Amino acid sequence: MPMHADSHARNKVLITGASGFIGSALMARLLNEGWPVCGVVHTRPSALACVQGPALEGDDDWSALLEGVGTVVHAAARVHVMRDRAGDALQAFRAVNVEGSLKLARQAASAGVRRFVFISSIKVNGEQTLAGAPYRATDKVSPQDPYGISKAEAEAGLRRLAAHTGMEVVVIRPPLVYGDGVSGNFAMMMRAVWRGLPLPLGAVTANRRSLVAVDNLVDLIVTCIDHAAAANQTFLVSDGEDLSTTALLQRLGKAMGRPARLLPISPVLLQKTAALLGKSGMAQRLLGSLQLDIAHTRDTLGWTPPLTVDEGLRRAVMDKLK
Repeated sequence: MPMHADSHARNKVLITGASGFIGSALMARLLNEGWPVCGVVHTRPSALACVQGPALEGDDDWSALLEGVGTVVHAAARVHVMRDRAGDALQAFRAVNVEGSLKLARQAASAGVRRFVFISSIKVNGEQTLAGAPYRATDKVSPQDPYGISKAEAEAGLRRLAAHTGMEVVVIRPPLVYGDGVSGNFAMMMRAVWRGLPLPLGAVTANRRSLVAVDNLVDLIVTCIDHAAAANQTFLVSDGEDLSTTALLQRLGKAMGRPARLLPISPVLLQKTAALLGKSGMAQRLLGSLQLDIAHTRDTLGWTPPLTVDEGLRRAVMDKLK
């Protein structure tokens, strides 16, 4: 998207979670384009243009940070925690993702912030789709886990706030986000392909998964900061090409210049084995489908993902190719 110099002069952007995977990429993009931007982190600030801000689960005052801000991009959240020790997982997610987000949004509205861009999750829609039947932004929400439930509740609260205050709210629901510095399951797949480890996923060709490169997601966020048509809309985002698990691993190997070593094991056998091992959730993510229809995003904003899947994967593995 082209730089809108006039908009920059009057629209200061505040980013929460500015040291995170998405937030840091957004910070870099906005700073590179000359936007007035303030990145807020909960821990001690180390990045350029970042300051330490209040904890989302507290009762702190955001007013000093919100002064002169035109748009808030709220990327901070409590995300999935391996071996979570919270006694009540849903309440732990709600404390940050619902109550904390709404506290910030209420203060933003009071401070005269024009637009609040909320980075949500496709988990608000659900966990899986039938192949060829993608989620749409207008679908009834059906979150299945505490994280997804907390994001859905935050979205609903933000819409009520928008109706009462006039502050514009934009919701963006990404699927799995990948790129340079990615962690979690995607990073595990990258390491396995890089090391040439054999993976029993060479016959998982019938499923389809939507992914989004972090640079594509950032491009959409930047578009939503000041695009008139984005006001009070919900957008799904992806790279625009859905891949089977087998195809994803093959394309990942191609990006690395290393062939993925894939064993053609029956998905039915993999599913049964995973169930016996108590890994049904992991199997669903590898064997099932989760597709997003981004037609509403394209049509409303005139937006197209600037990166292809192959370019996104190439950027994701750049550190391994240096």
